[in-house]
Amino acid sequence: MPEQSRPVIGIISNPHELETGYEVHGSGAINTMAVAQVAGGLPLIIPADPRLVAVNELLDLCDGFLLTGGRPNVHPSEYGEEETPAHGAFDRGRDAVTLPLVRACVERGQPVFGICRGFQEVNVAMGGSLHPEIRDLPGRTNHRMPPEGSMEEKFALRHPVRFTEGGVFHRLLGASEVMTNTLHGQGISRPGPRIVIDGRAPDTTPEAIYVEGAPGFTLSVQWHPEWRAGEDPVSRPLFESFGRAAAAWAMGRRPLRVA
Repeated sequence: MPEQSRPVIGIISNPHELETGYEVHGSGAINTMAVAQVAGGLPLIIPADPRLVAVNELLDLCDGFLLTGGRPNVHPSEYGEEETPAHGAFDRGRDAVTLPLVRACVERGQPVFGICRGFQEVNVAMGGSLHPEIRDLPGRTNHRMPPEGSMEEKFALRHPVRFTEGGVFHRLLGASEVMTNTLHGQGISRPGPRIVIDGRAPDTTPEAIYVEGAPGFTLSVQWHPEWRAGEDPVSRPLFESFGRAAAAWAMGRRPLRVA
């Protein structure tokens, strides 16, 4: 596909504060590089603020959406629970943009790829709930990012994920088990009615999902495939498949299922 015809991939941003009080909407360079260099898309960082953008505008502007990770969590009121200190910080602006955006993409067949918080957003948008802290559950391990070390050490492969035999992820990646990084505190408690858990960590934590019966690409993962996406044999097929779905949407071949 010629460069000028690259599908536009909306990357949901997170709010940050630089120095003293200078607010920005940002996304990691590894997200934009994965979209441009592996998915073959034109990365467009979107402010996750309902005062600035409307879901219908985004659907018309973009061919697919990457829901990135982020430190703030989905507010528990979005899945019918009370806020507690264990739930951590929140980003209600992002909730207001991404949750209806996910539902609209699922209905239309427009490609959406969730990573970490984005994985959790897809589950909540489809009627599921979250555990506020995975490591506090009996039998679970600590999935959080190591507090010390280099970026390579923080994003190092730390545990296997086993997929459903013959399932979507198994077919796409050509393996029933892969090694992944892990940098999350929360995780799926109750999957939404249409959420299919297609991969789990050894402690049973859900790690790979898709939306059952969705006409388009809805794969989401709890780990961070954007890290070295062009080199990693697990990450690359995920972004390439997402990119193909977005390119098909851009050219009017709608929708394109992943498998």
